[in-house]
Amino acid sequence: MAIDLISAFIIGVLGSGHCLGMCGGITTMLTSALAPKRSSQHYVLSLMYHIGRILSYSLIGAIVGYTGSIAAKNIGLPLAGMRFIAAIFLILLGLYLGQWLMILSKVESLGKKLWQFISPLSKRFIPVNSPQKALGLGLLWGWLPCGLVYSTLTWSMASGSLTQGALIMAFFGLGTLPALLSVSLGIISLKSLFSHSKFRKSLAIVVIIYGIYSLIIATKLLFL
Repeated sequence: MAIDLISAFIIGVLGSGHCLGMCGGITTMLTSALAPKRSSQHYVLSLMYHIGRILSYSLIGAIVGYTGSIAAKNIGLPLAGMRFIAAIFLILLGLYLGQWLMILSKVESLGKKLWQFISPLSKRFIPVNSPQKALGLGLLWGWLPCGLVYSTLTWSMASGSLTQGALIMAFFGLGTLPALLSVSLGIISLKSLFSHSKFRKSLAIVVIIYGIYSLIIATKLLFL
């Protein structure tokens, strides 16, 4: 379990450049309605927003992890088989982050129909002038269609556990914090690093290598 949590955190960190592309504009929109930067209110609202986002990830992870446990117990689907699928998604994620193969963009489109029903609710929390509104907006944006999130969710499903599925996504969310907080708090140097093309492609290669390693382990569990 510890390895899965650490891996989820690392995936969050490595995928942060993609997060800036997907959520950076959203975070900018959020912070434009906040108190002046470096004020105590600004920090509190930014933190509450990200807490809401990570809570959403955890909830989705719990649902998917529980689904995986049901599939393993009632259908007889081996967890090793799910880990095999998760490893493939990890390789696809690396290719996606490096913009070499965009198959996951098609997976993202599957979540857009659900997002069409959720996104109008965001109007209730804008302008963001209280911790409750910041938390609520974060809870909603956690459901934004994202190939990075969906890829990590396959690991939650492979865990075969409601609790572990939630923890995997929580650690993933924590891994994305440095990049997205850099936008919220106006740390330009950190934002520039995560957004740099060569940096993102280097991280994408690391994700692919880890995906191949995970695939080898899963294959051994399945066939040896």
